[in-house]
Amino acid sequence: LRLVESGGGSVQAGEPRRLSCEASAYTDSAHSMAWFRQVPGKERERVATIELDGTTSYADFVKARFTVSKDNAKNTLYLQMSSLSGEDTAMYYCLLRWRDYTYWGQGTQVTVSS
Repeated sequence: LRLVESGGGSVQAGEPRRLSCEASAYTDSAHSMAWFRQVPGKERERVATIELDGTTSYADFVKARFTVSKDNAKNTLYLQMSSLSGEDTAMYYCLLRWRDYTYWGQGTQVTVSS
């Protein structure tokens, strides 16, 4: 299974950005899918999760600025981000859990400038 993130790049502070993660399969049966992010020198941290039943959860630092969703017909996970700040600059990764397996994408860099 492959996960390919896209949508990263340079964005101005305060502007929105949508990330996508296209999976080669299993989004409709995955136990959960999630977005993580990581900056150099720090541990990877969870941003948002969507469960098989559609339940979503977010890290506290998201503060209602981000929305996670998925389109099973397109096998794609999304992260709609708004009110971005420099603290959101990071490599963003998507994750898919299916049965006993965990899959990661290669990441997409988001750089927020003021």
